[in-house]
Amino acid sequence: MTAAAATSLPTASVDAPPSPAQPLAIYLQPTPFLDSNHPTVIDFAKRATAGAEGAKQQAVALARAVREALRYSPWNVSNAKEDYAASRIAARAYANGGHCVDKALLLAAAARALGIPSRLHFANVRNHLGTDELERQLGTDLLVYHAYVELHLHGRWLAATPAFNSALCERLGVAPLDFDGEHDSIFQAFDRRDGRFMEYVDDHGSFADLPLEAMIDAWRRHYPGFAAAGTWPRPARWST
Repeated sequence: MTAAAATSLPTASVDAPPSPAQPLAIYLQPTPFLDSNHPTVIDFAKRATAGAEGAKQQAVALARAVREALRYSPWNVSNAKEDYAASRIAARAYANGGHCVDKALLLAAAARALGIPSRLHFANVRNHLGTDELERQLGTDLLVYHAYVELHLHGRWLAATPAFNSALCERLGVAPLDFDGEHDSIFQAFDRRDGRFMEYVDDHGSFADLPLEAMIDAWRRHYPGFAAAGTWPRPARWST
């Protein structure tokens, strides 16, 4: 199944122009988490888009580069504010992995470094192919504050989801999500065998920067183990 066959986007203003209260310029500015002016982010963006001409080609190349830069890991989740800076994520080794929020932050920051307006979008999704251990420790198959990115191209916002690297997609039996610079690219509702894959449940909307406190508060409300321990769960076999 291709990105064009993805499940419909949750209700949100992804195609709406910026309101007067939120001019497009705010989606180009560096922020504490989207530190697009950091040399590490700038270098990543330049290397990822070498040879690409124009915003569309750059956005396509960048989305693919971020998707493959880190293996997806639902376990490598931090509570520390500094760990969510895009510059730190860009410097992380592939093997250390990153979750959807990490990879969305890197894509959004790198896009801004190239002059492409970007924002973060969050939704709760139900993962029908999640790991049994993660679901057991979280107490649910609901992924709270799943993150993807919206890039402003052709005068409108387009969704791009860089979370799952291609090797993981192959193991899950789903096609890697390619962003073509023309259409929204979000998780598929079904895998290649027409089994349930990803279901968008609740939408939190779009943000110019990471709403870290709101995200962690939501994790506490939905994940009793996280609320009790104060830290994200770890698998039985875990190495940093």
